[in-house]
Amino acid sequence: MNALNIENLQKSFDQVPAVKGINFAIKQGEIFGLLGPNGAGKSTTINMIAGVVRLGGGNITAFGYDVERDYRRTRKMIGVVHQEVVIDNFFTIDQSLKLHAGYYGVKDDPAWRHLLIDRLGLKPHLHKVMLKLSGGLKRRFMIAKALIHRPQLLILDEPTAGVDVELRHGLWDFVREINKQGITILLTTHYLEEAEEMCDRIAIMNHGDVIAMEETHELVRRLSTRQLRFRLAEPLVEIPTVLEHLQPNLKEDGRLLQLNLSATDNVGAILSLLCEQKLDICDMESDQGNLEEVFIQLTGINGGLENV
Repeated sequence: MNALNIENLQKSFDQVPAVKGINFAIKQGEIFGLLGPNGAGKSTTINMIAGVVRLGGGNITAFGYDVERDYRRTRKMIGVVHQEVVIDNFFTIDQSLKLHAGYYGVKDDPAWRHLLIDRLGLKPHLHKVMLKLSGGLKRRFMIAKALIHRPQLLILDEPTAGVDVELRHGLWDFVREINKQGITILLTTHYLEEAEEMCDRIAIMNHGDVIAMEETHELVRRLSTRQLRFRLAEPLVEIPTVLEHLQPNLKEDGRLLQLNLSATDNVGAILSLLCEQKLDICDMESDQGNLEEVFIQLTGINGGLENV
């Protein structure tokens, strides 16, 4: 059974489609990334999963239960850290966390609550009201609040937006830890390096459609460009014509030859080709492309997710 099944999901606002009949499934225990530029439909999709927005069409099941017909059961199974900071301004952290599990009909579990408090660094701030918390502390509290009822699926919608590097690394360590305990993670983020490092699989949305969905490493391998750079003992005056299909580029006064490879290019064959040209190679470097390159290629957004 999948943690989440989305079939022909649709939603429009004022007759403008925001989500256009998308389909995907998330396996139990995986970390799944849902990426895309602003306005792609990610947050609308998440809000429909969480029950904040009504479905315009299609259906969603969480662990086999329909999120509309079985909403009481599915909302107990799902925890959401929304992109917007949502807090109870006049409660302290301690008061809010003690109360919040009850909203889902779940009895307060002090041991689990204190574990969340400790792991998210909230203990020194337990008796502060929300209005006095920094932005980073509010984010930590929202994560604790989303987990307080022990959900089986945790949705993280831009969880590290505007937080410092220390908190970001601490959060991802904690996410990996709870994922190993069996909690499924659905993540959206504008930090592509985070998604590439964290996610088992990735779906990319654009203009309300899912335009790519694949295992992360395979998506990057298949669609990104590899680079081979050769440092030459003797400068090359002219690039051999047999290398033109590899988008060659000469740098450093002809002493550095750069080649761009597709996923289907064979490195061994290229090395043999260079040997046939009798190039005096003294060093070689190789770089694999990354998720940002793939994202720009698929969506046409220049500069990646962080700048949209």
